[in-house]
Amino acid sequence: MKDGVEVPAAEPGIDGNEFSNRRLIRPSLSRGDHPRLDPMERRDRGERPERGSNDRPGGVPPRKGAPPEQTNAENFYYQKQMQARTPMVVVLQDGEEVRGVIEWYDRNCIKVNRNGHSNLMIYKPSIKYMYKESENGRK
Repeated sequence: MKDGVEVPAAEPGIDGNEFSNRRLIRPSLSRGDHPRLDPMERRDRGERPERGSNDRPGGVPPRKGAPPEQTNAENFYYQKQMQARTPMVVVLQDGEEVRGVIEWYDRNCIKVNRNGHSNLMIYKPSIKYMYKESENGRK
């Protein structure tokens, strides 16, 4: 006889299907031949883990990965200036200064809304730096 759970014979169901009252058969794992492993078992403080293939020789910890490609700091700055409608000064690579409010931006350019002048779309590679007009940000 097997060391499992006995299953009674299937009885016909309401719809006449004899497999409607099936039970899940699970083997009994309470026998002594399966060692119980506790994943939460703690090591003693003095005990060191064995070296794996990912460890570097000489006890040097592995290097950290490269920083993320995009930190969203630029996006956060633009959003903050747009919502507050902060007057900005954009200094271009050739030294020309453009004063206005940033209306929108994307990955390649920003749109500056200027009072009394036409609005400008400025490519980001042509921007040297920018600062708030209320600050003295000349370099």
